[in-house]
Amino acid sequence: MSFSKWIGGALGWSFGGPIGAIIGLAIGSVIDAMADGNNNPLLGERQSTGQRRTTYRTQPRQRPQTQSGDFELSLLILASIVIKADGKQNQKELDFVRQQFLNMYGKERANHAFKLFKNINKQNVSVRPVCLQIRQMMDHPSRLQLMHFLFGIAKADGTVTNDEERQIYTISGYLGISSRDYESIKAMFYNSSDNAYKVLEIDKSATDDEVKKAYRKMAKKYHPDKVIHLGKEHQQGAEEKFRQVQAAYEQLQKERGF
Repeated sequence: MSFSKWIGGALGWSFGGPIGAIIGLAIGSVIDAMADGNNNPLLGERQSTGQRRTTYRTQPRQRPQTQSGDFELSLLILASIVIKADGKQNQKELDFVRQQFLNMYGKERANHAFKLFKNINKQNVSVRPVCLQIRQMMDHPSRLQLMHFLFGIAKADGTVTNDEERQIYTISGYLGISSRDYESIKAMFYNSSDNAYKVLEIDKSATDDEVKKAYRKMAKKYHPDKVIHLGKEHQQGAEEKFRQVQAAYEQLQKERGF
């Protein structure tokens, strides 16, 4: 697949919106750097230019099923925003992003994705329009998966700073993530006595039956099958969220003795 055809396919619904502008600038820089004739795709092959799905501009109310390329491009941009939240770029955070790409895409594809990421990272991204586009076009389970990844980046150096947390909170609001969902995912990256309750989105005053009901609800919400449409490369993060829901429930079972 030629690089020009990949551009049409990988951009998906981002083409024409604020994300398309950001990716366009980044791709232009990558093309300049690929003058040696290397035509390998950056983020994987999907649809040809002629098969491109409905864009953000033409039918903003339509929400087609999120595909792998849509998620990847959104992830690259939001990761860049979080990494720069505290005014500096921590090498451990950059290494975390690179390692996540390696885990998801394999070495060659990850290297290409990271090249694109570094060019995105050089831009001053306006958070609100990017997030509103993602919210309009991306399904809720995929947006929750993005949030989990962003907290993982912030925690990569061992601590989520106040600036990073505020930035992720701002992103979550623009993405249409409820406060309970936000606190649930956030609790997966902190250690406190009530984290298990927060993960399950309940209060300490909940009855045993309410704990069981909450577990069933959260297990359904965070089940890896909810993001199966994103491809196997994104299943690992979804499975991690699911395991943390199970761990929270098992902790409360032990504490309450049921």
